[in-house]
Amino acid sequence: MRLLLVEDDVMVASGVKLGLCNAGYTVDWVPSAERAERALESDSFDLAIVDIGLPGIDGLELTRRLRTSGLQMPVLILTARDALHDRVQGLDLGADDYMVKPFELPELLARLRALLRRSQAATSAVLGFGPLEMDTALRRITLAGEPLELGPREWTVLEYLLLLAPKPAAKDKLLQALTGWDKEITPNTIEVYISRLRARLEPAGVCLRSIRGFGYRLEMTVATGDVAPT
Repeated sequence: MRLLLVEDDVMVASGVKLGLCNAGYTVDWVPSAERAERALESDSFDLAIVDIGLPGIDGLELTRRLRTSGLQMPVLILTARDALHDRVQGLDLGADDYMVKPFELPELLARLRALLRRSQAATSAVLGFGPLEMDTALRRITLAGEPLELGPREWTVLEYLLLLAPKPAAKDKLLQALTGWDKEITPNTIEVYISRLRARLEPAGVCLRSIRGFGYRLEMTVATGDVAPT
């Protein structure tokens, strides 16, 4: 999942970004609302974390503009302002959640998971597909009851596929989920991670079907090795 962090305090931004990256997210950071708007014009993000006290346009106005433009991406306000009227205003302007600094990283991660599940119409921290089960809270995957160890990028790809299953995931969305501005991942790189996942999943009957010109979809295979109808 690719997140946009809008925070003008460099030390806070560095700490938040490090914690989120260690949790498996791709994070791009901007120090102002103006730069956030430019980033959103050219890139796609799964969620935005927005501070209120930004230079120039503040985080509340940024949130209002995002909603006025029709952008449905979840927005979490992360700020030192803890007054009731600030919380009410932030939520009324379109924020999906409001969290006050200082905060504990596990709580922030839990709130992000809840917002991302909601945005993808998922209702549980445990994502399942046939014999495959991913616990996004405990960062644990099992396949046919056995632990499955994956690298951070394979995890990201599989999580995205599970969130959308049985619908297909677009290849460009998978690419955006993996790469930030400080990394270069080519479309062909996705094939590498898909190939690695296929090698791990197919023996248990989980197929990663390529959809020409679009992306990939999780499917179950039948005993004959054919793909089960969807």
